[in-house]
Amino acid sequence: MNIKDFAKLIDYSFMDELNADPDAKPHGDEHSPRQVFSGHYVPVSPTPITDPQYIAHSKTLFADIGINESLAGSEAFKQIFSGNLTEVEAPIRKYGWATGYALSIFGTEYYDQCPFKTGNGYGDGRAISIFEIVNNNRRWEMQLKGAGPTPYCRGADGRAVLRSSVREFLAQEHMHALGVPTSRSLCLYVSSSDKVKRPWYSEGSMSRDPDILIDNPVAITTRVAPSFIRVGQIELFGRRARKNEHPAALQELEKIVMHLIQREYADEINPDLSIHEQCLLLAAEFAKRLIKLVSNWIRVGYCQGNFNSDNCAAGGFTLDYGPFGFIEKFDPYFQPWTGGGEHFSFWNQPLAAQHNFNSFVEAIRPLLINNNAANIELDNIKNSFADSMQQSLEKMWSEKIGMPYFDADLVGRLLGLMVKSSADYSMFFRQLSDIPADIKDLTNSFYKPLDPMLTQDWTDWLEKWHASLNQTGQHQDDIVASMKSINPKYSLREWLLAPAYQQATLGDYTSLRELQQVMIEPYAEQKHHEAKYFRLKPAEVNDIGGISHMSCSS
Repeated sequence: MNIKDFAKLIDYSFMDELNADPDAKPHGDEHSPRQVFSGHYVPVSPTPITDPQYIAHSKTLFADIGINESLAGSEAFKQIFSGNLTEVEAPIRKYGWATGYALSIFGTEYYDQCPFKTGNGYGDGRAISIFEIVNNNRRWEMQLKGAGPTPYCRGADGRAVLRSSVREFLAQEHMHALGVPTSRSLCLYVSSSDKVKRPWYSEGSMSRDPDILIDNPVAITTRVAPSFIRVGQIELFGRRARKNEHPAALQELEKIVMHLIQREYADEINPDLSIHEQCLLLAAEFAKRLIKLVSNWIRVGYCQGNFNSDNCAAGGFTLDYGPFGFIEKFDPYFQPWTGGGEHFSFWNQPLAAQHNFNSFVEAIRPLLINNNAANIELDNIKNSFADSMQQSLEKMWSEKIGMPYFDADLVGRLLGLMVKSSADYSMFFRQLSDIPADIKDLTNSFYKPLDPMLTQDWTDWLEKWHASLNQTGQHQDDIVASMKSINPKYSLREWLLAPAYQQATLGDYTSLRELQQVMIEPYAEQKHHEAKYFRLKPAEVNDIGGISHMSCSS
């Protein structure tokens, strides 16, 4: 496959079916912040990075899309996916699109984050979708992150640094391999000369906030999903329709919702149904996906860190790997982002999801105007979210300990003991998957030694657990296999990521590529990597800024 064959797969349903901003400049010349009052997108040409160098690509995604891996190293492909569309030939267009969205934090609407205090300037500040690929009966949207400023850049430079690009690329690879719904990584390129200054932490700093400005290489990672429609995007049009901000506001809400259904829910929702019926099915299906997503986050120890409505994909997958982190020492209120607060901590993710779902429901409600029965049904869907989430979490906890049913006492005591013992979340559950007979077989997953009382508590718990497993009638080998299929052995820990991106700034991608290979097989034993990657967090990086915590990752 060459670039001409690749171009035959390209489509532009978002731009062709939805409304462009009527005030947009021609040819995508939109690189300064301004208010956008209507339309679903602004045409924007990406700003290419200088002298792009290949770093990595996703073999699994290339295969899933059905395109040849050799493209990743070709000059034409590299130019396109490092933001240079100036030389492309039809059917590829020389510009893509950026979208606006609203912001809700834990269910509260915000406007002041928009530089104009109106909500009309908030959106894709450095993410530009350049086209869609249609192949193997699937549609994939290609979005460049770090491709320069858009009207939503709020005065920033629109760039992504190598550090955050490496983190996002590897996280998307890892999450997909974990079986967690996610946007995907296609490829990663870095400029050999472009740099930008960003606040970060000096070596060994324990400061809560960055204490220095450093030069960072500029990079572009391409993330891929069926669409990048966010809850915040639906919210923006829902707010405008609710307030009747312009004559086409309700129509624009209907068009974006119908487009969302077409792109993300075509298998579940019949387009011949009335708009009221489609909206109700959409709410119900999105609730299922969001509940499943967050249950998976808890299962694998992932914390989104900043789960605002604008970071919540309306397709029900993980989006925006900014201040994310994988939990190590089990702390229910683990939060890697210093600006995130307890409300976006590990344990509060189900509640944050519920708030985002509520925002979504209220955004689509204007489409049910004058239909009392539909509004009542929508409220029923909204009000059932918490119970459905609880049921999903209970099932997840049961599976993590090999039980076919939920035992609240067994799970509750286990989690309490893990906190008291400073257990490493992923290591502990992986070792528990071997169904150890004695607590001694688990102690190397604890960050502190056990005292006699805690040892006895663990012994009592193990005895009850073994008795409960025996009562289920399951064969032990089947339990072990089942537990190991959902309790990963390898986790993308920040102290593993940091050396990979630090070495990458020097042009050495060895650690990055090895980490990629390990993290795309997180359930495999990989004995040759065990000593390096399956171990407790080293004490010397405890409380270090950029590893134990971070203020941002841009």
